[in-house]
Amino acid sequence: MRIDKFLNAVNITKRRTVAEDMLEHKVVFINNVSVKKAKEVKVGDIIEIKYLEKSDKFKVLQIPTTKSTPRSKMEEYVNKLEG
Repeated sequence: MRIDKFLNAVNITKRRTVAEDMLEHKVVFINNVSVKKAKEVKVGDIIEIKYLEKSDKFKVLQIPTTKSTPRSKMEEYVNKLEG
């Protein structure tokens, strides 16, 4: 699944356009490499989003098969890492 779709599907971003904007401004990294929106996400990848004041890291546990998932199921797809 593409990174822009993945961020939206697992509820890291509220809308896909927000994810695309973040990718365009190079604040999304997979395994410490800045990526474009067509980058494929794989199980085990570490996704980092760098905000102005902080950064969030997520480990990909599984790839969703649907376009969107309930917010309550987010933990099945990503594990938020500390630091």
